Amino acid sequence: MTQGMETLLTALYVKIDDRIGARRRAGRPPRLSDSELVCLAVAQALLGHRSEARWLRHARKHLAGRLPYLPVQSGYNRRLRAALPLVKDVIRTVAADSDFWFDNHWITDATPVPCGMSRPTVQRSQLAGLAGYGYCASHSRFYWGLKLYLVCTPTGMPILWALATPKIGEREVLAAMLDRDAALITGRGRILLIADKGLASKDLEKALASETSTSASPPPQGRGHPSRRTDAQESPPAYGVDQRHPQRAARPGTTGGRTPEGVGVRVAQRLLAMAAAIWHNNKTAAPITRSLIAYDH
Repeated sequence: MTQGMETLLTALYVKIDDRIGARRRAGRPPRLSDSELVCLAVAQALLGHRSEARWLRHARKHLAGRLPYLPVQSGYNRRLRAALPLVKDVIRTVAADSDFWFDNHWITDATPVPCGMSRPTVQRSQLAGLAGYGYCASHSRFYWGLKLYLVCTPTGMPILWALATPKIGEREVLAAMLDRDAALITGRGRILLIADKGLASKDLEKALASETSTSASPPPQGRGHPSRRTDAQESPPAYGVDQRHPQRAARPGTTGGRTPEGVGVRVAQRLLAMAAAIWHNNKTAAPITRSLIAYDH
């Protein structure tokens, strides 16, 4: 049996532990290691638990024998927010360890991440200055929050990701993402970058021509030249889209959804779950690499 929640978490734990090596924090060692914490967060995302309180109750009942210690909700939230850089690094690590990392066909798109539904929530949120009002054409509605940008391979393996305010143009954010990780692009030679009409433009292709060769759908009329500057809140070293409702990662009323770190780690947590599942499917020669069915129960 090479596929399943336990085998995936075991393989991921070993991968993370090898990655961080002998790195230790000052003071007394935590009862729950960083590797165990990240695996616990991945299990939460795969099983679809959006409430930390309910997830920890479920973990104490069903995972008590597999983990040496389970923190209380406040401790879990605090440790998970502090582990955001590690979660980003692990996304890149598992992506680079798969065969899909060398794919020269990339797909890019964006999806809204609502962070508040009421005016009082907007006023007291710590995301003020980062989040903003935007319009989701797919659902024909306005929202207040951030926008999640994705660059991935056709199999869904994360390459780049970013969270930015909806007030910034999509092409500006995409150009900034590619510019920030230019070394990754130039080392691959020719790349076919597939985008919809909201992201594609001849100006963007010309701006990126010095880094790589890109191709996209015809651009819409009346759009200006994309700038390399952006106010993106996150532009970490790896990106992917969660198949388990990434737009709900920062739903109002949930602890952590009103701070930049809380929203960032909630999104990254779900991206890592998807990346880890694809990585494990690739390593075990699963017939469908994008399937999460073996890990969501």
